[in-house]
Amino acid sequence: MRRTPLDAGRLKHRVVIEAPTRTQNPTTGEVMTTWAAIASVFASIEPLSAKDFIAAQTLKSKINTRIVIRYRSGLNTAMRLVGPDGTIYTPAGFLPDADTGREYLTVPCASN
Repeated sequence: MRRTPLDAGRLKHRVVIEAPTRTQNPTTGEVMTTWAAIASVFASIEPLSAKDFIAAQTLKSKINTRIVIRYRSGLNTAMRLVGPDGTIYTPAGFLPDADTGREYLTVPCASN
């Protein structure tokens, strides 16, 4: 099995992982969603290649960005990632690396 380690030099962007929290306004009773930062990690933020972008469009997907981060457990698609420029990325999933499954995650995202 050929192992391709993650090149740490690729992880040059700081990304904040946020989870939704729901709170109820005591006055109106309205349930509001706010976002709480759960981690700040280094990441690689890359636009999809032309081939990947065309394939995503064929499936009517809004995926337009690929983010790579070091492996961490507990992530789910209800969360969001915020790029260094404030761009909000909605993850479609968290895909572990093919070799060990515990070195890095590839996160296909749609940017808002």
